[in-house]
Amino acid sequence: MADKIKLFVNGEEVEVEAGKNLVDAVGAVGIEIPHLCYHPALGADGNCRMCLVGIEDGRPPLVPACKTPAQEGMKVLLNAEHIKKIQRDVMELELINHPIDCPVCDQAGECKLQDYYMSYDQAESRMTVPQVNKNKNMDFGGGVVHDQERCIVCGRCVRFLRQITKTGELGIINRTDVARVNIFPGRPIDNRYGVNVVDLCPVGAMTSSDFRFKQRVWFLKKALGVCHGCSKGCNITMEHNKEKNKDDLLYRFRPRLNEQVNGYFICDEGRLSYKLENENRLTVPQIGKVERDFESVITACNNEIAMSQRPAFLISPSASLEQMVAVKALADKIGAPISGFSDGYIKEGDGDDYLIQDDKAANRKGLELLGIDTSKAGFETAADEADLLINFGNDLSLSYSADEIKELTKATKTIVCASHMRDYIHDANIIIPIASYSEYEGCIVNCDNILQKFSKAVTKNNEQSTICQLALEFGSPLSTPAEIFAELQQVAPQLKQYKPATIPAEGLNLNDSEAANVTA
Repeated sequence: MADKIKLFVNGEEVEVEAGKNLVDAVGAVGIEIPHLCYHPALGADGNCRMCLVGIEDGRPPLVPACKTPAQEGMKVLLNAEHIKKIQRDVMELELINHPIDCPVCDQAGECKLQDYYMSYDQAESRMTVPQVNKNKNMDFGGGVVHDQERCIVCGRCVRFLRQITKTGELGIINRTDVARVNIFPGRPIDNRYGVNVVDLCPVGAMTSSDFRFKQRVWFLKKALGVCHGCSKGCNITMEHNKEKNKDDLLYRFRPRLNEQVNGYFICDEGRLSYKLENENRLTVPQIGKVERDFESVITACNNEIAMSQRPAFLISPSASLEQMVAVKALADKIGAPISGFSDGYIKEGDGDDYLIQDDKAANRKGLELLGIDTSKAGFETAADEADLLINFGNDLSLSYSADEIKELTKATKTIVCASHMRDYIHDANIIIPIASYSEYEGCIVNCDNILQKFSKAVTKNNEQSTICQLALEFGSPLSTPAEIFAELQQVAPQLKQYKPATIPAEGLNLNDSEAANVTA
């Protein structure tokens, strides 16, 4: 627990965390100090001067809040007239050459310059000379498009590419009203995190070529998600919209702050993985090559399970804990082996020392937590002995070639439950579409053993079943979310003091409770 200190803001005493600057310290208790260039992940730059505050009896009496540590007994002035004048003057300076193109700007609705103008300025322009013209629609590479005329030269993008990615593709050239952010000649943005500069930009200067002019942000609904692109499990907001008479679609993923997982950022590949949720989806159940209704397919599956002498189950390493438990309970009930084999999800050498991991499975730690075998030998033995293999979302094409899959299952009937179409699925005896992770809620455990929950974002016009629902249809003894979580608590004692609704937003570090698993 961090030490606390007491200070005064506009004459009122507040208790804040020691060791933080004024912007972060009073911001944590709901008091905003306006700022444009400061960002907690990039440190204080002090160039915008928007965060100047008064310090009563202080020397000096005016300080930038981003560079001033909170101190015991400090008396901070935010609403004094001379502070308000500074804010109006800074806003006027920022807006002198800024285009009034909010109706066509991607940042409209999320723009700090808009917000601060409405909160701290609302003055008419006093300009009597033409605005300085700057460039538009500049391709900076890496999926980033720059509108130079909107830039307020806060330097956030430059600092990110120097401090975080350490690639340094951007710089500020020239001075005064001809200062510009630009790439160095022949060096476009070329790193795996570059689109984060779009999130960092407080105005509409940096935009994503993927999202540009696709949606108005006020139409987008937001759900708290966890990226399933790799085992890091970066926290994201899943932003979607259902237009009239159309299906609900995802339009972008954006990073969501979690200090113990991904901080403020995500990789570009994970950011763009929202497209996979919209594309190439399985939507119609099949028996053989014939499309059938859901009830007929479930009946056929239950008949196959009833007739099978040696069924086996395969579960995806990206399935939620709830789904894994439901399938494991079904396997235990009928005495069938269950495997989480998924070596093909691992791309050796693809990860880095920041966020990206070699393992592209979202919940491999969950398989370990539940004691589900992941060995290749174990799976191949089970598949070879089985007369029925039921696959819950595991993409076998990542681990085997098409010929190897045919050889592996040549004497075995297969039921494939999948969210997306893959070539190997065509040879299955029965195919059942299932919901993808943006369409249900659940929990996963990331590579650092942090349990995280994610919410449902998308509601399709024709909703597909989840793995938990299919497991119940096939005879799983776990019929309700409460029963499923109770089973999880039996396996993981660290969860016993929690209910799904009380798992912290930042996740639960299972390493902290490791002693709970140690028996005398």
